[in-house]
Amino acid sequence: MENVTSHALFHLGLKKFPDSIKREMQTFARGTRVYLNHHIIIIIIVFFLFSSIVMAESTGEATVSSEAKVHIIYTEKPTDEEPKTYHLRTLSSALGSEEAAKDALIYSYKEAASGFSAKLTPEQVTEISKQPGVIQVVPSQTYQLHKPGGGGGGFKLT
Repeated sequence: MENVTSHALFHLGLKKFPDSIKREMQTFARGTRVYLNHHIIIIIIVFFLFSSIVMAESTGEATVSSEAKVHIIYTEKPTDEEPKTYHLRTLSSALGSEEAAKDALIYSYKEAASGFSAKLTPEQVTEISKQPGVIQVVPSQTYQLHKPGGGGGGFKLT
């Protein structure tokens, strides 16, 4: 009788078994349901915790990252020094050293606009924004000019 599940015995019908076996089967079935219910509740809780973590990360509600990202810093056009020198001096003031500024600087713009691009943490963005001559600090973005595969209204050079 130990090899037969309680579910199978219920399908056979309780009428065919003595009262003592019926009580034992019902007690076993209740215990199994409670045991399974606890496991189902734990699985549901874990699922919701995992879902809320994933949602928080995807909506940006997770902890703010201190990872350095590329930003474009627009500055006033320097009048008495080379643009790259001016940009390094401005960046050095915010980052604390010329070495840190040289490591962070990616490109110095001097033709169409005055400014530079640099890898900055959120704290460094706040600090560089306070520097004299800094007009605007914006995160660098990549734009897709046409759909992959060349279809859908993009430009095609021939």
